Amino acid sequence: MNSRTDETAAETAGAPREAKGGHPVDRIFASSGSRSADFVFDSKTATVFDDMVERSVPFYDEIQRMTAELAAEFAVAGTNVYDLGCATGTTLLALEPKVDERVRFIGVDNSEEMLAKASQKLAGGLKTQRARQLVCADLHDGLAIENASVVILTLTLQFVRPLYRERLIRTINEGLNPQGALILVEKLTEGDTLFNRLFIKFYYEMKRRHGYSDLEISNKREALENVLIPYRLEENEALLRANGFSRFQTWFRWYNFCGMIAVK
Repeated sequence: MNSRTDETAAETAGAPREAKGGHPVDRIFASSGSRSADFVFDSKTATVFDDMVERSVPFYDEIQRMTAELAAEFAVAGTNVYDLGCATGTTLLALEPKVDERVRFIGVDNSEEMLAKASQKLAGGLKTQRARQLVCADLHDGLAIENASVVILTLTLQFVRPLYRERLIRTINEGLNPQGALILVEKLTEGDTLFNRLFIKFYYEMKRRHGYSDLEISNKREALENVLIPYRLEENEALLRANGFSRFQTWFRWYNFCGMIAVK
């Protein structure tokens, strides 16, 4: 199949014309020319991000609901809840009706375009007296975590270069109050090659069911190769325990996706 045929097939068999919830449809990787560059969280990604995650992350809405439930159990009035890698603010919106208004929300992302979307969504969401702040910062450069009862990393740690992950987790732990919680969602890799292959196979089948073409799946896989670096479940647990977390549990699992919680 030549490149033009690839593109035509992607257009006819790819993403639906109208995305769920009225979001612009993700077509970033629908052409053969899109495979050359690394994945970036730029304005193009920010525009279609909500559609992208809803179609690429299994049970995305349920993960958001469960994250909010867990956060509400640990959030304490007068403290801060941080969402690191907050993107377009979906998690902050999910937290709003669950968490005491006296808790301050701080969303952090390294993409100005994502934060602009988050600001718009939060402004149009549930009316509240809550103090909220959106901060543009790169987690690789370090950041201040203060008076935190909850820190959330939803599909974020996997994008932090491994060299910097220990410092980030240690910083989070130091900024959490006693009995504070770190809530994570990560894409995993498996040490057993059989299961790793099967889980990836089933994941790509899910993406096809959600309207992505084989060309889009292949292009995005190549774009993410040097950007998204997943750990095994046991590696994530070891990282958390080595940096001050005494309790650890998984709360969601779908093949190679996992929700985890650690308590200081």
